[in-house]
Amino acid sequence: MVTLNQVSKSFKGNKAVDKLSLEIAEGEILGLLGANGAGKSTTINMLLGFIKPDSGAISINHIDVVTGSESTRKLIGYIPENVNLYNDLSGVENLDYFCRLANLKYEPSKLGEFLLKCGLQLEAHHQKISSYSKGMRQKVGIAIAYAKKAKVLLLDEPASGLDPLASNELSVLLKSLAASGTSILMASHDIFRVREVCNRIGILKNGILVKELNSKEVSANELETIYLEYMQN
Repeated sequence: MVTLNQVSKSFKGNKAVDKLSLEIAEGEILGLLGANGAGKSTTINMLLGFIKPDSGAISINHIDVVTGSESTRKLIGYIPENVNLYNDLSGVENLDYFCRLANLKYEPSKLGEFLLKCGLQLEAHHQKISSYSKGMRQKVGIAIAYAKKAKVLLLDEPASGLDPLASNELSVLLKSLAASGTSILMASHDIFRVREVCNRIGILKNGILVKELNSKEVSANELETIYLEYMQN
């Protein structure tokens, strides 16, 4: 579903991403681990079509992201670290608004179903976003992607600042979406959450993919040891 082939990107002569090759299959969750400045956000911005790679190729559902960005963006749901929503609108009103921007119109009952599916409790649906926790805001963001029928979900530090309960709820939700066929890229520096959620893990350092792992083959402690070895060398 998602393919990056030998992708590189530089800013003012500094390599942000260096010959990066990745594949994410339908229904797979790939975790991209790396420190700040490792190239995680640059990779996501290239997938979104916001910036063009200097070399290499990126495709989503066999559509080139550079030449077909208008088509590929329709397939993508993007959840940044801090989801931008309208504080004076309720959860269901935000969902309705962003669906309409995508030329999608749903009955209120259907909007409520989307929010429930994405873990937002019923009593919060009509409360203003200004009263929401960070975890609740993220659930609305994921519900927007779900209502758009996004085939690919891109998450940039999704668990940052979440309490343990909200972080666990996010893990359960992502696994559920993957089980329904969504391809997910989760960029993070949270080793233990990535190990818990993802099928495969890539370690990114200075824009280079230095290691790929199957999450079932390493414990969280082993992953931490491997990660630290690469970061310190």
